[in-house]
Amino acid sequence: MFALLATGSAPLPALTAAAATSKPAQPYCRNAGPLPQLDPEAEQQRPYASDRPTPRKKIRDDRAAPLMSPPPPPPPPPAPPPMPVMESAADTGSVVATGSRIGEAAEPPRTSARDASERAASSMPPHRRPYPRPQPQSGILTAGEHDDLLNPELYAAYVGRSDLGQDIRVLPRVDTMRVVTVKVNDRNGQPIPFADVVVTCSDGNSITMATQADGSAVFFPGLDRLSERITVSARKAGRQIADARPVLVADAPGGQSIGLTANQMATKATKLDLMLVIDTTGSMGDEIRYLQAELRAIIAAISEKHRNLDIRTGFVFYRDAGDEYVTRTVGFDHDVGKVQGTLARQHATGGGDYPEAMDQALIRAVGQDWRPDAVKSLLLVADAPPHDDKFGRTWAAAEVARAKRIHITPVAASGVADKAEYAMRAMAAATQSRYLFLTDDSGVGNPHAPPAVDCYLVTRLDALVRRVIDSQISGRRIEPDEHEVIRSVGKYDAGKCVLPADFKWQQG
Repeated sequence: MFALLATGSAPLPALTAAAATSKPAQPYCRNAGPLPQLDPEAEQQRPYASDRPTPRKKIRDDRAAPLMSPPPPPPPPPAPPPMPVMESAADTGSVVATGSRIGEAAEPPRTSARDASERAASSMPPHRRPYPRPQPQSGILTAGEHDDLLNPELYAAYVGRSDLGQDIRVLPRVDTMRVVTVKVNDRNGQPIPFADVVVTCSDGNSITMATQADGSAVFFPGLDRLSERITVSARKAGRQIADARPVLVADAPGGQSIGLTANQMATKATKLDLMLVIDTTGSMGDEIRYLQAELRAIIAAISEKHRNLDIRTGFVFYRDAGDEYVTRTVGFDHDVGKVQGTLARQHATGGGDYPEAMDQALIRAVGQDWRPDAVKSLLLVADAPPHDDKFGRTWAAAEVARAKRIHITPVAASGVADKAEYAMRAMAAATQSRYLFLTDDSGVGNPHAPPAVDCYLVTRLDALVRRVIDSQISGRRIEPDEHEVIRSVGKYDAGKCVLPADFKWQQG
């Protein structure tokens, strides 16, 4: 892992000094580092002549690939027949035809309006209006989802059979097989949201994570570098609400659940901060118009269903270096109409190679003014990973998001390959969220890479995202109704995959 805290210079105890002569012991209870800094946003000089340049497709490859030269243009089509001349209301005599073909040296010959009208009536087919292009509607795109926190054995098997950890050293390894879940409830068993859970390690260092709407905070002994013995307590508004409890962290695989009873009553979440981080490069062009319709419908549905919920929505649109812009940030806003208008004005173009500036987009999104007493949800809509040398700060941004209690919910579009899926699933698991992925059932867009997931349900994307956000608000997992399921893969049971009797999560 990377972004580890620097080793302290205090002398080691005598019992451990001999074992640490070659390398000082690292401190326990590792905290996230600071959010990487970026220069202020600035749009680059538009390199195109028109406002909507021709999109370029990304090269779908996990290796750095050169930008391919475009194929030579096809031969020009045969010249169309001369355009008929319409009679001018201002001049009933001779008129000059307009609309000459590009590159024509001489202007068309003059002719009478009556002759032109007679030729048009005798030689032209009946006038046909072009068919209007149908506007994308919500409810078209289809998707599945997977929760790696509910399927730790499958996630361990997925990470174990992947060589990405050797390919890119800074790719995170989130060990969902060893999880310490702290749940804070009131005396009636109701969850306490947004309470600060403090874990103190044996060397005196501590790490603090706030509970989500379900009253839980998840710690990973490996990622967080927990000591064997820890003390767990809970605070809210600077006041301790649950007595400290000593815990022995198990070294064997398996999750641990620790309950704390608060001395105050639970309250429900009343605010939602929703940030949409959207890749708008050329390869997203076949889906971006549908995604716009879906996301507008999702925002409207959440506002309609949760009328008493204080909702703010923001955006970070991103492309890559050399494009018209790298990131374009729109801060949180309560005005639903304004938010939907902002989304509708976006279009997809640029890109070129496969990776994109996901790192900068996440840094800008995580750095926004998230409210401390709101459910915090970040939708990452993308079809490509960051550049190889930017995985480090991409994950650094994800760790800061986790420390701020921000759910990162990826929505993987067509083109997602191994590196992107690996990073997205790690971010979702670390922030107590789920991995969403578009499927081919809708028939929209390029073919979607099958996820490395053993079981899932396919439903409409808009309904799925609403369920996920509703789950984040209510603190309980919401499953689709039977009539919402388009198809199922594997043996699915309320978010968990039923494992075969001979399943082994370890290699060998």
